[in-house]
Amino acid sequence: MTVSSQAITLAITGASGAPYAVRLLECLLQQQQQVHVLMSSAARVVFATELNWQLPAAPQAMGDAWREHFKVSGEQLQVYGKEQWFAPSASGSAAPKRMVVCPCSTGTLSAIASGASDNLLERAADVVIKERGQLLLVPREMPLSAIHLENMLKLARLGVTIMPAAPGFYHQPKSIDDLVDFVVARVLDHLGLEQTLQPRWGYGEES
Repeated sequence: MTVSSQAITLAITGASGAPYAVRLLECLLQQQQQVHVLMSSAARVVFATELNWQLPAAPQAMGDAWREHFKVSGEQLQVYGKEQWFAPSASGSAAPKRMVVCPCSTGTLSAIASGASDNLLERAADVVIKERGQLLLVPREMPLSAIHLENMLKLARLGVTIMPAAPGFYHQPKSIDDLVDFVVARVLDHLGLEQTLQPRWGYGEES
């Protein structure tokens, strides 16, 4: 498979917030982005709990399930297991330069902040940081401890963008989908991608 220079790695961890991940992936694929999905075991549990979606553990089977759901090709959407060290995202010579961890558990946050690289997801984030790429983390936790905040500060000082899953209400949301779209829209904005999920502040209002 040829890795596009514009490819995006989407990592999904075990924090609550599966709808954010699904909606973000849907929007990326609709814009014809090539996406590499990395999903933790805990994330599969969260998907079953929050979406009643039972995803297979094997990367190939999981990839088939994702591609069937979104009706896309294997060239556009690839899924890799946590120990697939020959995946493009494991090396600076091939890894996508943009990566989003959505949602991001505080355990994953800690591992990335410490440079643990114990699995492909952590290694992919480490590669993006060392190659001076774009890494966005969407943590979903409450309350935040001093440990969590220190890890976020450490990563922010390295150029990582911390985007908590904290939707606004000034757009008068009518549904949970509206709240999900608020967060996803901000992620798309930071990736430099067009989005029409939410109007921008100050636009479309009568002066």
